[in-house]
Amino acid sequence: MMKDRILSGWNFMRVLRLALGVLIVVHGLYTKEWLFVAVGGFFAFLPLMNIGCCGVSNCSAPISKTDTNVEEIKYEEVR
Repeated sequence: MMKDRILSGWNFMRVLRLALGVLIVVHGLYTKEWLFVAVGGFFAFLPLMNIGCCGVSNCSAPISKTDTNVEEIKYEEVR
């Protein structure tokens, strides 16, 4: 399960988040700012585990393309 979480579901935003986290870690190591290393490590860990602000799957909601329960809204004009 852990291997599936790391290897599957990669998209542009996940790669970008990982790259920015690694960049923060490298910058922290270069400037010897250990807080940056810790924060960058945290930000690099999130896309590796595919978790984010809302948990797994980056706050994505399922999209139903075959929703047949759509009711038309009736409006009444008020004067």
